[in-house]
Amino acid sequence: MAEAERIIGTPDTPDAAGSGRERPGEDAAPGGRAGSEGAPAAGTGSAPAADGADGPPSASERPRGKRRIAVLFAVAAVAYALDLVSKLIVVAKLEHHPPIEIIGDWLKFEAIRNAGAAFGFGEAFTVIFTVIAAAVIVVIARLARKLYSLPWAIALGLLLGGALGNLTDRIFRAPGVFEGAVVDFIAPKHFAVFNLADSAIVCGGILIVLLSFKGLDPDGTVHRD
Repeated sequence: MAEAERIIGTPDTPDAAGSGRERPGEDAAPGGRAGSEGAPAAGTGSAPAADGADGPPSASERPRGKRRIAVLFAVAAVAYALDLVSKLIVVAKLEHHPPIEIIGDWLKFEAIRNAGAAFGFGEAFTVIFTVIAAAVIVVIARLARKLYSLPWAIALGLLLGGALGNLTDRIFRAPGVFEGAVVDFIAPKHFAVFNLADSAIVCGGILIVLLSFKGLDPDGTVHRD
């Protein structure tokens, strides 16, 4: 924890802060506490290791970052594929047909075209929601370059997959480009009808909130307020 805090500039103790500032010159300091007789070998061996661990991502750490990006896009691809396939089945088999009861009246599959946002809100702002979805995708793609946290990769992958799923409907479905209605079909009792893309977005958002409360940043560092 102390190392992560030193990275973002908030060391635990004054001694830790001092040692972080003086570490590059420890070998040349003749009278420092760490430079006493019999200690130079240990000091010179430990300082480079600490600097290598706490500095910018080294060559050995970059593959780990690439793996996190791969996880992000893999999660996004799975979420997008599940949403797309489910909507194709709903349009082909369920639209213009009576709802299918899954758990009595408590859960049904019912095909509904939604021109608004997730869960049917704001149907008069379809184009705005389309632009917002596109902006979210761009932000996530840019953030992926600094991604070193596996939980953040999963959370952003869910957001990306869900945003792509609903954006596909906005672009390619009636009544027109950027004004298309999203296909919703999961209808719990006393709740709005939604789809798998909405579920992925909500799950990703909840995970991001939890990670933020824990102080975990996308780059893998941990901070305390």
